Amino acid sequence: MTIMCRLRFVCLLLFIFRSLVSSEELPTLQSGPDADLYWSHRDQILVEESRISLGGQLNFEYGEREANDVLMAAKWAEIDRGFRDPSSFLPARNFLSVADEIRRSPTFRIIQAMPKGAALHVHSKAFVSTDFVFGNITFRDNLYICQPPDGSFQFEFRRSGGSEVTCASSNGWELLAELRANASIVKDVNTRIRDAMIVPDPATAYCNINVSWTAFRNVSKTIRSLLVYKPVLEDYVYQGLTELYRDNVFYIELRITFQNLYDLDGNVYGPLDIVRLYKNTTDRFIRDHPDFVGARLIFAPRRSDSEAREQIKQYFVTFAAVQKEFPDFVVGFDIVGQEDTGHPLTWLLKELRTIAPSTRFFFHAGETNWNGLSTDGNLIDAVLLNTTRIGHGFAVSKHPRVLELVVEREVAIELNPISNQVLCFCGDMRNHPASFLFARNYPVVVSSDDPAIWGASGLSYDFYEAFVGIMSRSADIRALKQLAINSIKYSAMPNEEKNRAYAIWQDKWAKFITDLGQRSGAPIITHT
Repeated sequence: MTIMCRLRFVCLLLFIFRSLVSSEELPTLQSGPDADLYWSHRDQILVEESRISLGGQLNFEYGEREANDVLMAAKWAEIDRGFRDPSSFLPARNFLSVADEIRRSPTFRIIQAMPKGAALHVHSKAFVSTDFVFGNITFRDNLYICQPPDGSFQFEFRRSGGSEVTCASSNGWELLAELRANASIVKDVNTRIRDAMIVPDPATAYCNINVSWTAFRNVSKTIRSLLVYKPVLEDYVYQGLTELYRDNVFYIELRITFQNLYDLDGNVYGPLDIVRLYKNTTDRFIRDHPDFVGARLIFAPRRSDSEAREQIKQYFVTFAAVQKEFPDFVVGFDIVGQEDTGHPLTWLLKELRTIAPSTRFFFHAGETNWNGLSTDGNLIDAVLLNTTRIGHGFAVSKHPRVLELVVEREVAIELNPISNQVLCFCGDMRNHPASFLFARNYPVVVSSDDPAIWGASGLSYDFYEAFVGIMSRSADIRALKQLAINSIKYSAMPNEEKNRAYAIWQDKWAKFITDLGQRSGAPIITHT
């Protein structure tokens, strides 16, 4: 291109830019005394910002304005109280220390009643409440416990006799029922078991991401040791679907790893048996609850730094086998675990080329505070590998070209606010990078990651944190509606199933709007 052509091109760009600007320059304090014009332009900017935000392009439909009045009265009361007294603003504090207060929030209760659609980023080991895992599973017969010195617990079901699993405790394996029969220690035993199922509050227990991940892995190990007993896993999956359904979620895509199951008769069950268990349990739940749309699995082995390439290759063999047997139920592949200490996606490129071209990826990527390292570089590799969605994407705002690509390719970013806070990526939700994604209506969904590990369940807690803590004060019921719509749109459901899901959701949404709108004009009772 000649210099003259370049100059003409620059002039053309300047002309286009000028034409996009209103013929009437935006006023400044120095441009004149017309205060009305200044405020008019200020209002115009606010209107435009609202229009381009999440839900901003939706129109209020029948009854939604009245319902929105109720919702916003609750939200504004909570935010304005926090503005006057920042220490009272719940999303600014760690979820582990304010969960009980959130449950008393009028805004949270409205969100609980709202049909939220689908949960698209949840790990199977932690999608059932601690109340059930502790209160039901640990009180079953034939359960033995090992108490190693690191503070975690191992569990094993068996009729009697020794275990093939080594117990790193001087007491060895102990029958839990016998420990609980001792009145002098039962309270302490129960407290320590329950505490081992929830990560400690980072404000008092740890202060950096690596330490928080260590605590997270210890809790995960404790819970997983209960879930490899086949009768427990069957009840656990059904209970998880029940808790989602009660939280007004009607579809889930679960990340799952395959750890062989066993029963008391000595039988061992491999990956195909595990998928069949999830499928049969889901089908049974749908028969019991016809307005529950369903569940699907994403195979998600760990990206641990110690995993050898041969192990990675075996993961792909396992994935191919289960997807061949259950092509409509096992829908994709992911690699999970702490990104900062695990292998980046570039380490897997050679192996990824061996996987079937039709494979859908749902990569965790950018779950980090770093910028310019291999961890946030996973975002680039995820989009180059044609990922269907991006898990977390916490660092995505640092990669403008990746943001352009997720819009062009409609790659949804799976946001998990509470997980990011508990694992020490973001202490105050007001500083969460998703605020930018919400402000510009990027393709996003909100999910809950591993809710049981921080004492939550369902989706409502994360929706609350996103709506009250991360979004603008002016974000209204349309933003919540758009999140629900997005959860269906960006799911792995085939189009016919999406249409059915959307129809079911619309009916539930209409009822929710009617019920909420009937409260219009009633006083908002705030918690203290």
